[in-house]
Amino acid sequence: MAGRIIGCSWERIKKLAKGKGGGHYRSAISGRFVTARHGKASPRTTVRESSGKSGSSGPHYRSAISGRYVTTKHGKTSPNTTVRES
Repeated sequence: MAGRIIGCSWERIKKLAKGKGGGHYRSAISGRFVTARHGKASPRTTVRESSGKSGSSGPHYRSAISGRYVTTKHGKTSPNTTVRES
């Protein structure tokens, strides 16, 4: 499934796909990438992702509000404020 970046022009999407430009924020609600501006404006529902491989095993959930990892149970019961990381 091709993702769409919310609030972003096609030229900006192409730049982000090449790794240029910025911010690497993901919406906790849709799971899609959003612009850095939107990510900073909506800290309760977006997560800033770090670059590179995490090296972890299996999926984990992270709170969009605190940025901390949460239990799988909490992640599944709070889909609008958590992000599933594989």
